Amino acid sequence: MVKSDVKGLFGKRMRQLRKARGWSQEKFAHQIGLDRSYIGGVERGERNVSLENICLIAKALTVPVAELFRGWDTESTTANINE
Repeated sequence: MVKSDVKGLFGKRMRQLRKARGWSQEKFAHQIGLDRSYIGGVERGERNVSLENICLIAKALTVPVAELFRGWDTESTTANINE
């Protein structure tokens, strides 16, 4: 990613962690108590996620909040996150 796209970076990292656990968007959304379409929107970088939801997502994935931002270059808000 070349442009500044923090929503896209967050969504990509969340998808990566969710898929590593073998969870569908539907299962993950149910676990968190959010709508599946909301999770899809976050993963596509279409939604601006609240701090409360970031904490819910991290808890469901059993990772520290910081793990959701791993690999980001804070200077340019780009990342080295593999698909």
